[in-house]
Amino acid sequence: MSDITNLSEGLARADLPFETQELRDRLEAFLNREVIDPITDKPIRLGNYVWGVYSFYDYDGEPIYVGQTKESLRTRIRRHLTNQRTDAVAMNVLDPFEVHTIVVYPLPELQKVSKKDAEARKRLDALEHAIYSQAIERSKFKAILNEKAPPTPQVDISIPVSHAGVVVSDEVLRIRSHPDIRIARRTQTISRLAQVISERKVQKGLRGVLLTQAKRLQWLSEQRLARALDDSDEEDE
Repeated sequence: MSDITNLSEGLARADLPFETQELRDRLEAFLNREVIDPITDKPIRLGNYVWGVYSFYDYDGEPIYVGQTKESLRTRIRRHLTNQRTDAVAMNVLDPFEVHTIVVYPLPELQKVSKKDAEARKRLDALEHAIYSQAIERSKFKAILNEKAPPTPQVDISIPVSHAGVVVSDEVLRIRSHPDIRIARRTQTISRLAQVISERKVQKGLRGVLLTQAKRLQWLSEQRLARALDDSDEEDE
């Protein structure tokens, strides 16, 4: 690598806020994690799987979003978390700063299959539906931030081996995890989403997302108030 390239990359990193760079570094480490592919029995980086489903979890371990890709896990997840070129982020449905853990479900058997293959797409849709349903069941709100449920499965599929990774460093966690910070951030997201809804003709699914976000904000605020009251009781003793 040339000195000019090194300098350019160094300047690019310097232009990024600390938390943003930490996220990118941790995300890259996760996507570059090598696993043994069950089809070829050779190492492959997680992000290089073409077909698969992914899910995001917040700081409370709450599932918040599920998606699928047939262009590579690396490309799709990066779009969500680093360059905001997805509808979910652009419409203020998903706040990348809420994402603490990523779980991916690659479909290794489809690695060499064309993106246009109808049977492969049915398998992908079925897997997304399974992971989405699982997320809904595990959610304390029985809802996540997807605007709509995946299509009804047309084929049966078993959930493949998953791989999880935390994309928030300990230092960033200390900065972001305080409930007051998260309440403020979540409130801003709700405000922007409500503004989008007020200014455009939107699908009812987006209104459902707004309600889910409001429930998540209420829960977090209740937890924060309970802790504050407990702290006050301890101080009075």
